[in-house]
Amino acid sequence: MWLHFKTDQDNNSKQVSKRNQFIPMEIHMKADVDLATDVYCAEPGGLTPAFTWLLCATAGLAVANVYFAQPLLESMARSLDVAHATIGMVVTATQIGYALGLLLIVPLGDLVQRKRLILSLVLLSTAALALAGAAQQWLALLGAMIVVGLLAVVVQVLVAYAAALATPSQRGEAVGTVTSAIVLGILLARLASGAIADMAGWRAVYFVSSGLMLTLAAVLWQVAPATVSPRQRPSYPSLIKSLFDLFKTERLLWVRGLLGLLTFAAFSMLWTSMALPLSAPPLSLSHTAIGLFGLAGVAGALAARRAGRWADQGLGQRVTCLSLVLLAFSWLPVSFAETSLISLIAGVIILDFAVQAVHVTNQSLILAARPDAQSRLIGAYMCFYSAGSALGAVAGTQVYALWGWPAVSALGALISVGALTLWHLTSHVPAR
Repeated sequence: MWLHFKTDQDNNSKQVSKRNQFIPMEIHMKADVDLATDVYCAEPGGLTPAFTWLLCATAGLAVANVYFAQPLLESMARSLDVAHATIGMVVTATQIGYALGLLLIVPLGDLVQRKRLILSLVLLSTAALALAGAAQQWLALLGAMIVVGLLAVVVQVLVAYAAALATPSQRGEAVGTVTSAIVLGILLARLASGAIADMAGWRAVYFVSSGLMLTLAAVLWQVAPATVSPRQRPSYPSLIKSLFDLFKTERLLWVRGLLGLLTFAAFSMLWTSMALPLSAPPLSLSHTAIGLFGLAGVAGALAARRAGRWADQGLGQRVTCLSLVLLAFSWLPVSFAETSLISLIAGVIILDFAVQAVHVTNQSLILAARPDAQSRLIGAYMCFYSAGSALGAVAGTQVYALWGWPAVSALGALISVGALTLWHLTSHVPAR
């Protein structure tokens, strides 16, 4: 039994003969868990625009649930009589839940029917959000936020679901569209939660989100198509073990995962530390004004949607190279943040476009390499994403405290050049 494997879509026409290689199916069978290669086949008609936007709305709101708390910490501390030094644990608890979900829940997309899994996660999120809004005790809020983060990984299941339903020619665009919605959810969550809290208090943020998630669940239940169920159903422990086995067998996962780690370290470094120079003299901008910079990030994220189409056309490596060059360049205008807001806005747009273009391309190439393990691959890849985000946040604030904004910009540029160097060294590495 043989499997057709495409190695590098970006090689020139002289290398066409090297693309279409045949490798034994034994490669897949070495893992403890092996699902059929046609598991979750694309629907004959592919994704419709209307259903794609429904997936986008669900993904955007689900990821926003993780970030709603950031501008609400002061109100939460007063409401629950918690010290300001402690209230930050709300954000930490949500991120801990999210990390656990990547390892424990996302792989289930390769074991159970994805429509059923998505509906279950969305409905459970509805209950968790309501509990968070109704929490009267500090520990109750922490517990609810851990569950909110745990269930928010439905966004990764949605990415794999979109890729499975799409035809091969539209897979990259579908991944890019849903990923752009996720980025929009992250960037707009702070603005939306602040506006709702100003009108009705912090608890209303979670009650409103709970109601919206319930509405989306009802719509998804009516219109979401079912994907092909796996022909083999391994045990859950074996499934989780196979996720870690992917790190041993999938070289492409390591290459693209490390690129994701470096690019999201740069992304997190900018967005975590940017408020420090903007709120300090001579700029002294308000929290609302600083939050509006997220709109510049939205422009870049929307532009990155085209990266999925380019990946569909076999331009994934070229898009990666160009995006990493732009990422390194973006730190030049960003470095003038303390003297020119126009320069900062331009840098933010370029940086966000570059990061999201690499992110979309990474996912498109990884998902195309192993259709039988899409959910596990997404979960494994997002572990690199989370590590990069955490490292970038810590590095950005520490470097700013020690040496100021020019040092932050220099470190961001250095990380970006490092990512470009990694791409150059690995651009011809086969998937396995």
